[in-house]
Amino acid sequence: MLPYLALLLSAVLVGVDQLLKLWALRSLRPIGTYPIIQNILHLTYVENRGAAFGMMEGQKWLLIWVTALVLLLLIFVILGGKVRGNFPMFTLAVILGGGVGNLIDRIYRGFVVDYIHLKVINFAVFNFADICVTLGTAALICWLLFGRSREEADGKKSD
Repeated sequence: MLPYLALLLSAVLVGVDQLLKLWALRSLRPIGTYPIIQNILHLTYVENRGAAFGMMEGQKWLLIWVTALVLLLLIFVILGGKVRGNFPMFTLAVILGGGVGNLIDRIYRGFVVDYIHLKVINFAVFNFADICVTLGTAALICWLLFGRSREEADGKKSD
């Protein structure tokens, strides 16, 4: 049951991502940018034709195929019963949702719609799907480094 809930979560995140990008296309594209907090946080419309930070620009099909393969692997891992525990399953679902959201953009539009701009640190413009992939990956790495060993130790104590 947990793998199906994880996939449902991924689908919900994809839906939220696509709604936000549709809003950005309709509302931000005509005006370019809208300051939420002047010189700190702006909503800025950007068409990202590359990967993170615009790397690999012009490599649309390579990005599509590599992303699709990674996402298929994630789906097989989730459905294959290889993941034990709610937390790692949740992190994979969040990564999957973000990855699918950006893959839809690459296939359907030919670019990824970005719209969140942290001007205060002059960071690249990003989107909700990027947040999902980044936070999901960071949480999974933390769990692999710290949480998993604690769970294994707790399991051995209860034996």
